[in-house]
Amino acid sequence: MTYSGYELLWLFFVYSFLGWVLETVVAAAGRRQFVNRGLVNAPLCIIYGFSALAVTLTCGELHGIWLFAGGFILSTVIEWTAGHCIEYFYHERWWDYSGVKWNLDGYICLPASVAWGLLCVAVMEWGNPLLTDAYDMLPGLVGEILLGILTAILAVDIVATLCLLSGRSRRMEQWEDVDAWLSGISSTLGKKIYGWTDRRIRRAYPKAEHHAKVVPEEKKKVFAYGCGFYKILWLFFAGAFLGDIVETLFCRITAGVWMSRSSVVWGPFSLVWGIAIGAATLLLYRYRDRSDHFLFLAGMFLGGAYEYICSVFTELVFGKVFWDYSKIPFNLGGRINLLYCFFWGIAAVVWIKGLYPKLSSWIERIPMKPGKILSWILVVFLCCNILVSSMALERSSERAKGIPATQTWQKIMDETYDDSTLKEIYPNAIATE
Repeated sequence: MTYSGYELLWLFFVYSFLGWVLETVVAAAGRRQFVNRGLVNAPLCIIYGFSALAVTLTCGELHGIWLFAGGFILSTVIEWTAGHCIEYFYHERWWDYSGVKWNLDGYICLPASVAWGLLCVAVMEWGNPLLTDAYDMLPGLVGEILLGILTAILAVDIVATLCLLSGRSRRMEQWEDVDAWLSGISSTLGKKIYGWTDRRIRRAYPKAEHHAKVVPEEKKKVFAYGCGFYKILWLFFAGAFLGDIVETLFCRITAGVWMSRSSVVWGPFSLVWGIAIGAATLLLYRYRDRSDHFLFLAGMFLGGAYEYICSVFTELVFGKVFWDYSKIPFNLGGRINLLYCFFWGIAAVVWIKGLYPKLSSWIERIPMKPGKILSWILVVFLCCNILVSSMALERSSERAKGIPATQTWQKIMDETYDDSTLKEIYPNAIATE
């Protein structure tokens, strides 16, 4: 079933609210007092909303045990990632499953993951049809205005809460006269809001443990030290380049042909591999000392889920399928297959145990100032590359529908990236309805 943007927003808010109700009831039953569970101040637990949307968008073609498995894996990855992100930005853990059997460092556990899988089945089989029918009962304009207001309120709430929780709210510059007075009021109000939000988090997550990260003074002068923004950015480009080369050689060895495996129109860069390397480093960095078996299993499940999501995303956004594994045994909808999931697992072990330490050491040898300047040049190049690639693919879809080129960008895309050129860049791309 295909959902409109307004229907997806509606589902997000409803499931976020229902998730907040569920979390609040469970917490109140255990502690016998009301607490506002969730990241934001509004009565919304947005991890439930994001999980429901992720399952709705990616698991629509799954049914039965496969739907449960998809919801189980996807929601578990989201919860695991959310736990890492909260600890990374806020330096705290808001939940801990360490006392539950079959847990992974307290972030996730088997009983919670099973519950996630069952909830996802309920969402897809009963929740979505019922809620979309309810939304259709609203007058069109009323529903759109309501969702617009809710989105604006949530956006402000998220930005303010994250800024306050991260301790990055700064005093406004002291201007003269009225501006200076308003600046003082804003600062005082900010402190009050911060105090209220912080107390709310303390009540909602009493077991939260602070994990302040202390960086040695001598390491502060090292470019891209640790696992921060600059390190991940350089690893992304390294992974995108190496991934493209590996896939190109793999096609040459197995199929006997040289085939472009790039995700963008400028340069040999596979964004799928680049994002995978960056995400894998962020999520598996803390487990670098664990066994090869653990890293293999983590890479297999994370890589399989990631590749499946990428396949669905590119089909939804660009209307094209860039790979199809339908002819390979043990595949799921042609999007992933067991053999390549094994490859993801092997790649995780090779990366974390072998390649990452060496690349990390080389990156940290770059001088601080040139490294930062070059990093932002790469960011600008990446953004422009993705923008032009998206425009070329969008125009390709328009040409397939017989839409003539009337705007300047459409004419430029037709002249620069016609169908034959795109066929060379994306030889496996298949248009879908």
